[in-house]
Amino acid sequence: MTLKYLSAISRFSSSLLLIVGLLFCLGCNNASVKHAQQAISNHSTLLSLKDSLTYIATKYPAEIGIALITDKGDTLTVNNEAKYPLMSVFKLHQAISLCNLFEQQSTSLDSIVCINSSRMNPETWSPMLTDHPDNQIVLPVRELLRYTLTQSDNNASNYMFESIQSVAETDSFVATIIPRESFRLKVTEAEMWANHARCYDNYSSPLGAALLINKLFTDTTICPGNRDFICTTLKECQTGKDRIMAPLINKAGIVVAHKTGSGFREGEILSAHNDVAFVTLPDGRHYALAVLIKDFHGTESQAAMAIAEVSTAVYNTLSEI
Repeated sequence: MTLKYLSAISRFSSSLLLIVGLLFCLGCNNASVKHAQQAISNHSTLLSLKDSLTYIATKYPAEIGIALITDKGDTLTVNNEAKYPLMSVFKLHQAISLCNLFEQQSTSLDSIVCINSSRMNPETWSPMLTDHPDNQIVLPVRELLRYTLTQSDNNASNYMFESIQSVAETDSFVATIIPRESFRLKVTEAEMWANHARCYDNYSSPLGAALLINKLFTDTTICPGNRDFICTTLKECQTGKDRIMAPLINKAGIVVAHKTGSGFREGEILSAHNDVAFVTLPDGRHYALAVLIKDFHGTESQAAMAIAEVSTAVYNTLSEI
């Protein structure tokens, strides 16, 4: 499915109204009429939501892209054309692709690796290195993935790219899942650390990011065991709780699985501040939401506030439909 086609869906064409009119003319039964009336109501509500999200995106000093996919198949986007730096969101792409590789090789995620600590960067974000200060780090690959997905560990990600599956191989596999034009992966965390400007080489549209997490939870992208591992691990994510999760934390029965990405600061500009989530409501309904922020003129807290405001608007609307 192409982005052009998905964008057409997101415009919620007025053909829906024509269909409803025909149903009345043809004398459909009450159930069909009621269903059509509900479709009109949902259509109107989502159009209103898009207006609200567009307004939120214009309030802040940055490029803010938003993509929403509902469990009914409705797709809504705001500022979807720009190329937004993924930052650590690409660790989700890495995890999915690496699981596929292990499946093709009939290899378990519990395979043990030995990492010489001298290969690690002590200056980058790395809870793994703090937890394992010895000269040799001995861990199953599953734990490396857990570090990258729940704590966004850069050293763990770098090791897997350098020793197990390259960025180029990851990029190629993910392009079989979501449209090629929606994203690109070219560099590791180590390369971005060495040259911050290279963070723009790993990019995505908001819809590309939303499609990926939506397919992970709703499709057979990888085998059930590995899929369940990634989905469960994303629900344990410890980073960015002030973003999409912020308005949902204290609401009973809501489950949020998400992956964040945080950019470098160059002067007053924050290169990126992202969150991509799959949200399940108490009644079982769900939606995928991606909010990607590029070149934010302000603080990390202010950027997180923008994402939380988007999340609030989406939840308030969809919980009432």
